[in-house]
Amino acid sequence: MLTKVLYIDLSRYRYSVEDRRDLFEEWIGGTGVAVQLLKENMNPEIDPFDEESTIVFAVGPLNAAYPLASKTVAMFKSPLTLNIGESHAGGRTATSIANAGYGAIVITGKSKKPVYIVVNNDKVYFRDARVIWGIEDSLIVARIIAENEKGRGTRSVMRIGGAGERLVRYACVTTETYRHFGRLGLGAVLGSKNVKALVVNGRGSRKIVDRKAYREVYDEIFNLATESDAMKKYHLLGTAVNVKPLNEKKGLPVTNLKFTSSEYAEELSGESFAEIIGRRIACSHCPVACIHIAALRLPYENEPYFYKTLMLSYDYELIYALGTMLGMKRKEDFLKLLYRVEAYGLDAMTTGVCLAWATEALEKGLISEKDTIVKLEFGNSEAYCEAVKYLIHQPNEFYRILAQGVERASEVYGGKEFALAFGKNEMPGYHTGYAAHIGYLIGLRHSHLDNAGYSADQKMDSYPEPEQLVEKLMKEEQWRQVLSSLVVCFFARGVYKPDIVCRALRPVGMEIEEDELVERGKKIYFEKLRLKKAMGFNARELRVPERIFETETPHGKLNKDYIERAIEYFAGIVENC
Repeated sequence: MLTKVLYIDLSRYRYSVEDRRDLFEEWIGGTGVAVQLLKENMNPEIDPFDEESTIVFAVGPLNAAYPLASKTVAMFKSPLTLNIGESHAGGRTATSIANAGYGAIVITGKSKKPVYIVVNNDKVYFRDARVIWGIEDSLIVARIIAENEKGRGTRSVMRIGGAGERLVRYACVTTETYRHFGRLGLGAVLGSKNVKALVVNGRGSRKIVDRKAYREVYDEIFNLATESDAMKKYHLLGTAVNVKPLNEKKGLPVTNLKFTSSEYAEELSGESFAEIIGRRIACSHCPVACIHIAALRLPYENEPYFYKTLMLSYDYELIYALGTMLGMKRKEDFLKLLYRVEAYGLDAMTTGVCLAWATEALEKGLISEKDTIVKLEFGNSEAYCEAVKYLIHQPNEFYRILAQGVERASEVYGGKEFALAFGKNEMPGYHTGYAAHIGYLIGLRHSHLDNAGYSADQKMDSYPEPEQLVEKLMKEEQWRQVLSSLVVCFFARGVYKPDIVCRALRPVGMEIEEDELVERGKKIYFEKLRLKKAMGFNARELRVPERIFETETPHGKLNKDYIERAIEYFAGIVENC
């Protein structure tokens, strides 16, 4: 088992290691352990940018041991929602941390100068980053660090761009170029600590206590994954395969959810992007390779027949947020905007929703071109590219406010009815019915990944009572606490069923029965819920954007009373937990 915790104190430039078998035996790893470490090391009422704010990176018992166990959990207090921030990233993060010998890394304090942290197995170094602080392009930052640090092939470089330095509250952390700790502002928390990057170089390996049993269950998991229709779908077209079906069902948010289908969906579909795909890549220890990279050729202005080629990772959520939500008509325009967002290190989903709100607010006269500087129009990629630059540099009060998220912007300028945030986190790309929107509201991260409400919508012909739907969503989310504690990719949820999980844990030193595993997920869920309450969460204060009731879903228009009953029922659960 991975039971060591690395504690890094930035204020004193010190580090220490503790064996926390007590935590890992009770809370599994990943999300379960991260909740406990956050509780131990941070006052829940603290400001996210305070020096004593804490960041936890945690992996689980299956990482670096089994296929599709490829994620790392980051947990912190979100500067966007002022509540739990939880983000998962793949790439090489989990294998690097696990092979360095750690189950978790805890970062506290604040550096007096810009630094990047290097974890090289059992050693930690605080590198002077003043020379790279101010470089806004996170891709350039990664290249510079890679040229100066050992460990090519075994290291993970997690870094921020200009958005994190400027404390944009939805700045992300990029790792291995094409993966992210997205959503909820981890990049801004690192920026507030004067940390440009965290580099982890793990050169060890996992210890297996029963090699024969390990090989048997490993092969079973590998075969289930590679033979699964779902995995083949993710490999072939990726999540972008969702664009056309959602468009046909009228579940695709378009132009700030004014519409739920677009005549340009074919152009922005997975099938269309496949025509310009450059390659597919995979997270470490994953056979699926669901990461799709588009090759965008851009001509040099004054050099005929000369081009530069940008390699950009795309998926459904990015196409939604920076494509259909902004009324894009051409995939090339979407990719140009995506490149700008990626370079600065912004969360793409929140950025897209913020720009969509700002466009409609400008149309309605709530703000003026003096505020936006450029004329924001749905479909105008050049204007949006300029606006992204202003989000980073914040030349006026409007962009300083917009850099705090759409909830805050609508409080200042109006337009709350079309400000698409749920629990202060911007809307994901599914307008599929009641389960999706209730799921966004009651999910402990306010994310579509919490409880798969969007998936439940697409399987339901009719809905149960709101209270029953809440119970169904909570039950799914409780099991996902197990998956995010192991830590496996949620795409593999159909592979990692309770019986396989229990058999996979034994060769790495953990004995647990199926019933107990399910109970652990429930226990972790309520621990996280109690931490949310300690940070100030009140379910009765959840705001439901009016826009979701105005636009058709695959189930018709939604009834406000149904969602309000669901929130009321959930609020009672929160108050009694």
